[in-house]
Amino acid sequence: MPELTDVEKLSMAEIPHPALPVGSSIYGGTKVFPDYQAEEGEVYFTLVHGIAHESSVSFVAILQATRALRKGFESAIYFYGPGALNCLATRGFPTTGNSAFPGEHNINSSLATFISEGGKVYCCRFGLSLHGAREEDLIEGVIPTHPLDVQDALIHYARKGAIINSTYMF
Repeated sequence: MPELTDVEKLSMAEIPHPALPVGSSIYGGTKVFPDYQAEEGEVYFTLVHGIAHESSVSFVAILQATRALRKGFESAIYFYGPGALNCLATRGFPTTGNSAFPGEHNINSSLATFISEGGKVYCCRFGLSLHGAREEDLIEGVIPTHPLDVQDALIHYARKGAIINSTYMF
């Protein structure tokens, strides 16, 4: 530990750190709503307009869509605008597939899991083009779509009675 000044030691001694040992519960565990499972034919559709790693919005949307899939919902995710960047298999440094920081491939791994478990992932070609991303760089199993498909996909899933989770980051 580095040498501390008297004032630094005083500051640290005012309140003990940590105040609770690791594993202490500081939040209750009561789940308020029932753990709903899909009924026959129910659909869950997620729209993502969020940049990978710029916030937790995109990653949480993928986790929610995966949870819906595991509850029995037909589940699909549509990435558009800057959200299209979430679908790139070319993430990594110094080479693709290498994580430059812990969690760099959370999105890639989560999308691969979602697809392998039966979820559909759509990615807008226009969103890719806005950022110079190439279609051949998409994660395996991602379905490229025309820019006009964003609205029609929303209509398609709404007509199926889907629960629609629309995330938007600007």
